[in-house]
Amino acid sequence: MTGALRELVRSPVLVAAIFIAGIGGTFQYGFHISVLNSPSLFIKELVNSTCQQRYGRALEPWELSLVWSFIVSIYCIGGLAGTLYAGHLAGKYGRKTTLLLNNVVAICGAVLMLLSKTALSFEMIMVARLLYGINAGVSLTVHTMYILECAPKRLRGMVGVSVASFVSMGKFFGQLLGISEVLGTEEGWIWLLAFSGAAGVLQLVTLPFLPESPRYLLLDKADKHGCEKALRKLWGAKKNPGPEMKEMLAEHAALKGVKSHSLVDLFLDRNIRWQLLTVLVTFVTLQLCGINAVYLYSFDVFRAAGIAKENLRYAALGTGLCEVSTSIACVMIIESTGKRVLLFRGYLCMAASLALLTLTLYFQKFVSWMPYCSMVLIFIYIIFFSSGPAGVTAPLPGEIFTQSYKPPAFMVACVLNWTGLFLVGMVFPLIVEHLDYFCFLIFFAFCFFSGVFVWFHVPETKNKTVLEITEDFKRMHQKRRHSLQSKLSSIHVISIQSSVSTKL
Repeated sequence: MTGALRELVRSPVLVAAIFIAGIGGTFQYGFHISVLNSPSLFIKELVNSTCQQRYGRALEPWELSLVWSFIVSIYCIGGLAGTLYAGHLAGKYGRKTTLLLNNVVAICGAVLMLLSKTALSFEMIMVARLLYGINAGVSLTVHTMYILECAPKRLRGMVGVSVASFVSMGKFFGQLLGISEVLGTEEGWIWLLAFSGAAGVLQLVTLPFLPESPRYLLLDKADKHGCEKALRKLWGAKKNPGPEMKEMLAEHAALKGVKSHSLVDLFLDRNIRWQLLTVLVTFVTLQLCGINAVYLYSFDVFRAAGIAKENLRYAALGTGLCEVSTSIACVMIIESTGKRVLLFRGYLCMAASLALLTLTLYFQKFVSWMPYCSMVLIFIYIIFFSSGPAGVTAPLPGEIFTQSYKPPAFMVACVLNWTGLFLVGMVFPLIVEHLDYFCFLIFFAFCFFSGVFVWFHVPETKNKTVLEITEDFKRMHQKRRHSLQSKLSSIHVISIQSSVSTKL
């Protein structure tokens, strides 16, 4: 057991906070990404039954496809709406209160899902999906802010990875509960889609026992006593919160008289330009790294490897379980390895896996054992995705921005995430239709570029305060700027000397 993990185990309230915040937080986001695959036929039957009863006719295939696309994509629209308000709500009412109120939205969505079949109304499913999206949009932002602000500096990386671990768990539970032996049946599918209500109720009854975010209490509410009380409750009475509070007070002094910044301030402030670029690059690549393409082609690869059609769903569960287990394993290594290394290594190894996967998919028509190589590459890709970008990217805005910039930074990150998810869902089928498995080369370019960007422009954040990371960003790019200026000056001097010698 590593020192950081031992320290985490000695803080049971912090461990409880990780699980309670996660189950009603990013777990919901991951769950709704994967859960619609199983009940899709039952939902389409409900849509046709509703139209048959109301209008006396079943829908044409293109009409049914249009309605289905809207049911799927309205989740992203809700997520975008939730994200736009999450930062404001978290700043005004606090992280804990925002998470508590957010559960009411999930419960309302679950009630609508349960009633949709009885009421013979697919519109209720649409509204429920919209509410689930709003809930996920808020939780994706506020859960990350809350849990990072509750963790001590030494454990921040480990705790931050838990955000991605709960996304992976949500995806896996969506797949697991959706199989026909559990809730993926004609009678059980509405309970499957209403499962988020249970997760919301669980967080609603347990979160009140946890304290508010200590950083929020001190930096936003100037409540020093409340902050110290919250830290002692989270970390245990034996741990001295003095050094962490001193660092928070240093940040508070640096930000004294500085108001909470807006989205416009975030884009106009040149001092945080590289932090903003880091968020833009990493969150765009998180959606455009090809993970959805890999999951889509996994069925074809498993089928070519000889797995029976009726067993493909269990093979898909294997990929989900691989993502969950790797994400949890990432918790153990992040404090010793460092986030910059995990991001850089993850992107480049994912790029290499995608390039090789393109080749193996091309040659599997000619070589009988090539599908097994493709299968291995799929699992390698998922391992590096889960242990790198998936685990490190989500908490990044909370680590590289000061308190006054966190709400707009998380807003930008989550807007990019939801917009990317929506566009991939709409455009990806067209890309596959025209490029087939060569679509992986597009994702290869994104992964490779992001890996190079991280190596040259992003400093290590492990065991550092926000102010120290801010200084590292400045130092890294001032050094590069001075180096570039000196090179340009040298070139200019040489050109002048050449000119003078020519004249002579």
